[in-house]
Amino acid sequence: MSNPETQTKQTLGFQAEVRELLRLMIHSLYSHREIFLRELISNASDANDKLRFEALSRPEFLAGDTELAIWIEADADKKTLTIRDNGIGMSREDAISHLGTIARSGTAEFFKKLSGDQQKDSQLIGQFGVGFYSAFIVAERVEVFSRRAGLAAGEGVRWESAADGQFTVETVELEKRGTTIVLHLKDDAKEFLDSWRLRSLVRRYSDHIAFPVRMPKEGEATLEYEAVNRGTALWVRPKNEIKDEEYVEFFKSLSHGTGEPLTWSHNRVEGKRDYTSLIYIPSTAPYDLWQRDGARGLKLYVRRVFIMDDAEQFLPLYLRFVKGVLDSADLPLNVSRELLQADDEVEAMRAALTKRALDMLGKLAKDEPEKYRGFWKEFGAVLKEGLAEDYANRDKLLPLLRFSSTRTEGDAEDVSLADYVGRMQTGQDKIYYVVGESLAAARSHPAIEGLKARNVEVLLLGRRIDAWVMDHAQEFEGKKLKDATRGDLELGDLASPADKEKSESQLKQSEPLLKRVREALGERVSEVRVSNRLKDSAAVLVADEHDISAPLRRVLEAAGQAPPSGKPVLEINPDHHLVKYLGGRADEGEFRELALVVYEQALLAEGAQLPDPGAFVQRLNQLWARLG
Repeated sequence: MSNPETQTKQTLGFQAEVRELLRLMIHSLYSHREIFLRELISNASDANDKLRFEALSRPEFLAGDTELAIWIEADADKKTLTIRDNGIGMSREDAISHLGTIARSGTAEFFKKLSGDQQKDSQLIGQFGVGFYSAFIVAERVEVFSRRAGLAAGEGVRWESAADGQFTVETVELEKRGTTIVLHLKDDAKEFLDSWRLRSLVRRYSDHIAFPVRMPKEGEATLEYEAVNRGTALWVRPKNEIKDEEYVEFFKSLSHGTGEPLTWSHNRVEGKRDYTSLIYIPSTAPYDLWQRDGARGLKLYVRRVFIMDDAEQFLPLYLRFVKGVLDSADLPLNVSRELLQADDEVEAMRAALTKRALDMLGKLAKDEPEKYRGFWKEFGAVLKEGLAEDYANRDKLLPLLRFSSTRTEGDAEDVSLADYVGRMQTGQDKIYYVVGESLAAARSHPAIEGLKARNVEVLLLGRRIDAWVMDHAQEFEGKKLKDATRGDLELGDLASPADKEKSESQLKQSEPLLKRVREALGERVSEVRVSNRLKDSAAVLVADEHDISAPLRRVLEAAGQAPPSGKPVLEINPDHHLVKYLGGRADEGEFRELALVVYEQALLAEGAQLPDPGAFVQRLNQLWARLG
């Protein structure tokens, strides 16, 4: 028996986040009010799934009531709509914690993402997985009666709220396990008391639910129920019997949203392994996409028995946006997350599902480039992670990448590596790219001036992740990917004999100046040399071929990691008027100050922070005074 103190009726306040959610719900954030029915039926289905799983080790939980189902009943006189299941149920403590608080990571990020746009915000609310509160879109008051499997009849719970900032909870006697939700409908929600309307909504939104959704037979004097959905899991049905509309509605149920998928793949594998998969590529990114430790993965079933919601072991982290269901006939019913980590069968399925997801994206990119452009805008930055994390699939990932380039305008990322290779200059054997703090910074980076002057296209990258990812993109179709800010630019046949002759002449003439600048800068740089990268700028900082790039160094430092030791190389443009002016300074003090100006300009151009901005401004002012 429960503690006598828990038998009393309590009035408790909602968690602040729940109050905010309720406010949003009441103001009809869902673009279609009927979504509440899908959410509550989905929750009931989950409760039945959880009971079926628990009953594997505790068969007494079924206690003679083995036919799991969901019941819906409308009462026009009382203006109530009731949704009932005979699933796992809740205890009093469960009701307080599950219905009064949101105990999940990412809550703050979720609220930060809310924009005030009803259509966009309704999608976010669905993704956040708080569908129960959608009941308040149509209900002025909600009652919940629940008894958890395994508890005595006298240990049921009644929960009630009018969405006024608080709820009441009391222990009551309930004969049956499971949960009953009673919606006391608002005056403007009477349409949901109509039997035909409810049946059509069930068939539209919940036909795929694996449990029968039952309603009273129409025209019957006695209260007999009939199933109004198929009651068969969609993924077990033959593909040729499933309409696109059904696949779309199933996706919405999985994602708890209103957006449609870009594409999907329904596949049955038989033979050495036996499993069915149905995976989707969403059209919009979830609010928690960048939470790498957040809940993700496929909904896992074993022989139609629900096991877990987010089995992350079947897809790599960079495909964490993929939604879907996996139903295996080979895994044991008592499989756990720990067992999944060490199972060879799981590894084989992971490899196959990863390949299938990448093939889906490849087909989308080839056949529906506009849709793929939308995908890349939402998920491209995450997909790039695969270059660093999944060497085995690098050849599949590289054609999926999209970039801005010096041939495109604005921030659009529409250039594929195949596009780039098809436009390469005669004599060009490298794919050049540059990483900046932003696309604008990449586009104006001094290191690519010489390439642009030779009409060589350069790929532009402007996200922090790019500095890490591109280190793992080594070649495409036999062409080496070359960071324009590291090592020798390796122009090869792009440099004409005249270019080479000029470089040799400049190097010979500039040797005394290079030595003086190197001495003036001291330990700030590893080397000073003449540049073949520059055209309009005085100087640029580049990394040694085997050193990490400056953007990656800053990423590591921002993450609290100590980057490998290394100093940049300063390259100067002997044709620039500032460098010529520098070369004419005989006074060593003046020369040193001016050399520092040149060096600090190069630091700023690559996106670095100056160690002493005030001193730089003073040196710059002194230079202007001299030139004036």
